[in-house]
Amino acid sequence: MKAKDDSIKNKQPWPTKDAMKQIYEMRLWGGAADYYSGEGSHHPTLVAPYVEAVSSFLATFERPITVCDLGCGDFNVGKELVQYTKKYIAVDIVQELVARNKEKFKAENLVFQCLDIAENDLPIADCAIVRQVLQHLSNAEIQRIASKFSNYSYVIVTEHLPEGDFIPNVDIISGQGIRLKKKSGVNLLAPPFNLKVKQVEELMSIAAIDGNGIVLTTMYYFN
Repeated sequence: MKAKDDSIKNKQPWPTKDAMKQIYEMRLWGGAADYYSGEGSHHPTLVAPYVEAVSSFLATFERPITVCDLGCGDFNVGKELVQYTKKYIAVDIVQELVARNKEKFKAENLVFQCLDIAENDLPIADCAIVRQVLQHLSNAEIQRIASKFSNYSYVIVTEHLPEGDFIPNVDIISGQGIRLKKKSGVNLLAPPFNLKVKQVEELMSIAAIDGNGIVLTTMYYFN
């Protein structure tokens, strides 16, 4: 009986797409706009240095590369990067948000797609961007997503982490907060993910605006 109870306890109570849709509908990440991806996607202290770091990387290519933004949210950050790419594919799980983005943001090299990045095949691109997305997901979903990263030459991951030493990858239920409340954070190189890469580079680390932890952006090279 105990095993059955544990199974029920650890079961995802509803699909991730429904959880994320509810977050936007109830404005749980704040903001007065119809869709708002939180301070992490809007506060200049976090957004400006991130855009500078990623755009500087994209500008190093003689020929612009194709970028896939996995979990583009309200696109307040992504819109600043489109100009540095050959093609920018912005993906989110919330259908209504994707429809809103299609109407609000337009460029010849910009495409929006509604996908569940844990369940669906991901768009072909040179580089994937995963900005403060994994922190909201269970280990099972992160594992399914990370298994697809080797299809890209570069993957840029941003996560909100505790400052200093911490136990990585404590599991959570998708859509119910992030691991910070458990004094944990996502580390793709640690168990249970053990991501295999050719090179790792820290692009930027900045104090979280609430003073709780850091926001770390890491580049993973696969080729």
